[in-house]
Amino acid sequence: MNLSDYDYTLPNELIAQHPLTDRSAARLLVVDRASQQITHRTIAELPQIMTPQDVLVTNNTKVVNARLFGVRTETGGQWEGLFLEARAGGWLIISKTRGKIRAGESVLLSAGVATENLAADKKIQLRFNEKLDGGVWRVIPDCEVSWPEILESRGDVPIPPYVRGGKTEESDYINYQTVFAEKPGAVAAPTAGLHFTDKLNAEILKQGIQMCSVTLHVGLGTFRPINLPRIEDHVMHSERGEITAAVAQQLQSAKETGGRIVCIGTTAVRVLETAAVRDGIAAWRGSTNLFIRPPYQFKAVDALLTNFHLPMSTLLILVRQFGGDELIQRAYQEAIDREYRFFSYGDAMLIL
Repeated sequence: MNLSDYDYTLPNELIAQHPLTDRSAARLLVVDRASQQITHRTIAELPQIMTPQDVLVTNNTKVVNARLFGVRTETGGQWEGLFLEARAGGWLIISKTRGKIRAGESVLLSAGVATENLAADKKIQLRFNEKLDGGVWRVIPDCEVSWPEILESRGDVPIPPYVRGGKTEESDYINYQTVFAEKPGAVAAPTAGLHFTDKLNAEILKQGIQMCSVTLHVGLGTFRPINLPRIEDHVMHSERGEITAAVAQQLQSAKETGGRIVCIGTTAVRVLETAAVRDGIAAWRGSTNLFIRPPYQFKAVDALLTNFHLPMSTLLILVRQFGGDELIQRAYQEAIDREYRFFSYGDAMLIL
């Protein structure tokens, strides 16, 4: 398949710049694969659309303040970076600066928009130790403070560039986090989960619908663009995740009694499909670089609630493979024609 086959034209005014005040008021485009019909609902109606046999699977990763700013200590030049993950040998980051950073250089971190947890006079530097593949650097912080504390006190919310040019606002510290967020590690939000509220979750459970969580720390693999003309030549970067034995058993029991596994977001899909085995779903913990593209056959997931995704992205490829290529193309065009709100802070689609 050619990457250009996954392109589409989207008017800029349909890219949501802020979320709705009531998250559950977002519009929901319902795509029925069996009937090939498309209907229009809202997220608030989800409890009435689902059945008591269904299990909704959310992602409980928590977005960290991964966007970093600073000054190069040697040149005084401005620096920007994106934290990816912390390892025993240092952090992995993507570095962005006008000139070339060299191994051995340091950057003095600045504070973020709303980050004042550490003392203002405490200076934190990152020393650039080793350049890796794909523009990634291994850096070493010069202090004993843990990486979550450093990011909390110096980082900004990693808002994507199509939202206000990537400029963080203080409201993003709440808005760009799901109500399911528990485990820090993501550098981008699992955006389908942004539509849920405590009130909506209570209504879902009241209807007898089960809910459970898996973990996928959204990283470089999910949002890095494809730069090759043939999608089969693209290699996904690995992302860390987990599904516990209890959740695997809950999902397996639901399938055995005729229930549907409904993933809230493509990240949950990738966890479940990674954990799928011949006779069901097993507990799993590790890293996955699963790239779902034609001719992939889904093993675990029965339905998917997801936001609208960027053209020529790995997420759009996954959604079209799950929903059916022609049907999802038609659904996207209808969403554009009816002026749905797109991307991270936008509306959603439910594929049944």
